[in-house]
Amino acid sequence: MSTKLYYSNPYETKWTTDIEKIIEEENRTFVILKETAFYPEGGGQPADTGTINGIRVIDAQIKDDQIYHLVENKPEKQTVECVIDWNRRFDHMQQHTAQHLLSAVLEELYNIPTVSFHLGKEYTTIDVDTTDLTKEQIETIETACNTYIMKNLEIKTYLTNHEEVNKFPLRKLPEVTGDIRIVEIEGIDYSACAGTHVQRTGELSLFKIMKTEKHRGQIRVFFLSGWRSLYDYQTSQTILDHLSSHFKTNKQQLEDRINKLEVEKKALNREVEVLKSENTAFLGEQILADQNEKIIFLQFEEKNMKDLSTLAKYIIQQSSYIILLSSQLDKKVLLQHNGDYSLHCGKLLKETIKDFEGKGGGNELLAQATFPSIQQLNACTSKIKETLRSIL
Repeated sequence: MSTKLYYSNPYETKWTTDIEKIIEEENRTFVILKETAFYPEGGGQPADTGTINGIRVIDAQIKDDQIYHLVENKPEKQTVECVIDWNRRFDHMQQHTAQHLLSAVLEELYNIPTVSFHLGKEYTTIDVDTTDLTKEQIETIETACNTYIMKNLEIKTYLTNHEEVNKFPLRKLPEVTGDIRIVEIEGIDYSACAGTHVQRTGELSLFKIMKTEKHRGQIRVFFLSGWRSLYDYQTSQTILDHLSSHFKTNKQQLEDRINKLEVEKKALNREVEVLKSENTAFLGEQILADQNEKIIFLQFEEKNMKDLSTLAKYIIQQSSYIILLSSQLDKKVLLQHNGDYSLHCGKLLKETIKDFEGKGGGNELLAQATFPSIQQLNACTSKIKETLRSIL
């Protein structure tokens, strides 16, 4: 059984040890070390990565109290130098400790227990046994967590057993038997945990709840701490600075500026819709005045399919035509009539577009299709026009 250096010194990053066993199976190579600081995945915390004699450690898993290191290649030497990916390890230590702190604060302030924990690449989450967390509660929780961080409380670990575990005021009794590891945040929390943690709360630097979501009758809390929270703050500040510069205002007035622009945008959109409606009527009347056959076939370079649908609807309301319109902007075609013709638009379109790599369909009165290129769009619409003239 490997000696677990990640417990005796979670800040261990380099060490020399011997390989006890190499296992090769299913094109994968596993190494068992005499001593290891590689934390194996478990308890919501991902595995450590790093190198063994320069060979990348992809994963670490524990089975029957033995740690298996998945490596890219088989090591050649018996004695090896091991290196932990410290940035990854310390990030996991920060996030896992922050989870203990958050769970303790939730219990302390609102008697809300934590149900589960997951340490992801972007966020760390906990599911808590409540149906709601208000904005005011979230702000209070954040303040309490950051207050404990600023107090720089000591974090201690203990090893006990199932018979003596009741000596510790645990938030939740563990279900395991045998040796039990206890993590204490000085004065506020005792938890049974096999993960790695920082030595003092001050190493968390900053704590921030990013959002909450309802999940299976509970609340999922997304949070950041340590370097993750700092990086997020830097990113957010960069975005705010850019927006403030763009809108020529400071960040305190940015929200008011954007709200004002939204009001202006809605007013402009209403004006645009009125103008577009008038333009559609004008264009529709022009088309009808110039029409001398029952098929209206028009191609447009700049109008989108929404505009063409509105135009087709206007024309059909005025008179009875078969309408074939194409949008080069969207690479789409529309075929429509008002029911006065024995023509199934969907069937005709579906039969024709397959020769031009088109995708679409429709019903008896209306059908649409999309094409990979303008050339295929134009060729298909020409073919449909020919077919319509031959059957009318």
